[in-house]
Amino acid sequence: MMAVINGEQRRLLHQYLLLDLAVKSLQHDLTVAEHFKMKRVFLPAMDALLKQLHKDYFQLKRQLAQQKIRLVGWHRIDDYFSDVQVATAGNDEVLRYANQALKIQVEELMNKHLHNA
Repeated sequence: MMAVINGEQRRLLHQYLLLDLAVKSLQHDLTVAEHFKMKRVFLPAMDALLKQLHKDYFQLKRQLAQQKIRLVGWHRIDDYFSDVQVATAGNDEVLRYANQALKIQVEELMNKHLHNA
């Protein structure tokens, strides 16, 4: 039996991917921010944002796991596209994403979290 990801699952998965990228990007940026002259200004805000993103990330990961969906891996095709391998109860699926679109969506997600904090 083949399990295909439905529209709602795809939406949740997309949100999860954005959160995954946001967390990884912010973790990287935090290491760079350690060297800022005004780090005492920026680090607490970045840390609070990371905690909120982590919380949302793990909630979505749990939700997807209950539906037997998990992210297997990212594979960068080139500068423009990446494939995301997803395991479901019945089979694996590969979803292709435009890197620039993902970057913009991650920035929007992080801005939304910052302004709702």
